[in-house]
Amino acid sequence: MSPSQVSHSGSRAVHQVRRPQGEPVADDFAWVEQALPEPAADTALVENLYLSVDPYMRECMDAVWPLHAPLEGRSVGRVIASREPRLAVGDLVFHRQGWRTHAVVGYDEARILPALDGVPLSHWLSVLGGTGLTAYVGLTRIAELRAGETLYISAAAGGVGSMAGQLAHLLGAGRVIGSAGSAAKVAQLRDVLGFDAAFNYRDGPIAEQLAQAAPDGIDVYLDNVGGDHLEAAIGQMRPHGRIAWSGAIAQYSTQPPPAPRNLFEVVERSLRLQGFLVRNYGHLQGELQDFVVPHLRSGRLLPVETVVEGFDGIVDAFLGVLSGRNLGKMLVKVA
Repeated sequence: MSPSQVSHSGSRAVHQVRRPQGEPVADDFAWVEQALPEPAADTALVENLYLSVDPYMRECMDAVWPLHAPLEGRSVGRVIASREPRLAVGDLVFHRQGWRTHAVVGYDEARILPALDGVPLSHWLSVLGGTGLTAYVGLTRIAELRAGETLYISAAAGGVGSMAGQLAHLLGAGRVIGSAGSAAKVAQLRDVLGFDAAFNYRDGPIAEQLAQAAPDGIDVYLDNVGGDHLEAAIGQMRPHGRIAWSGAIAQYSTQPPPAPRNLFEVVERSLRLQGFLVRNYGHLQGELQDFVVPHLRSGRLLPVETVVEGFDGIVDAFLGVLSGRNLGKMLVKVA
């Protein structure tokens, strides 16, 4: 059933109804309508206001998400009814019951969001959400970026990449280089977000373009793509360089590309390559807020968000993330 065939009363959700073959399509999903749920004891009813769609969800479609069931996703909303004393009507909360207009959550499933002057609600899913935390953890804990170092970021115009480039400069990086998939995105990186160099990976061999952008090599690579981007970064790494690997969007919907042909250079150059999952670093949320909020208020940090208006657009927004139609973090404003 398409969104236009569903009335807007009650609660609405999107379910996955089949496993994708290659790239997902709209027919892999269905809109479902039900009566507005009533909160049980020790739970609260939340009206979702913003929903996040992310590349990692493509992997969830293959096995993690059950079919014909509510889907997972980062969300922020307002409590509109409660039988949980610690969740009051009017509280703004973060939770992970996405892809729906309303959610019933317990106290342990929700995080009450503080009211911060000058911080729009959408930022709790971008710079102050999993996107910003991924960038912050990758730079500070995994790669241990040091002042003056040269950093390369793939998928640099996406949610994590656009934030990581800016955070890197605030952390003292000497040179920040990004790759993206269009001339418009490259211009955004250089002219708006302050990247020192950027290139379109579709314009030629990535290794050659990276070598031209960083003739003296790179110290740190934040990998959001994998495949030939990772191979190029290894080839341009200085001795004792560090690679923080947070995603591999190049292979989510296709046959995984061959492993980098130069993996032994990890040994020869004494490199460190470490993957990480941001869900293991939730304890750093407060540290991220303390670092980021002053820069948000001063204007030194520019959150980049592509906001799709209306719940009807959530499937298209998700497919857009996978095909690179977003600048920065892709969000859905529910109403």
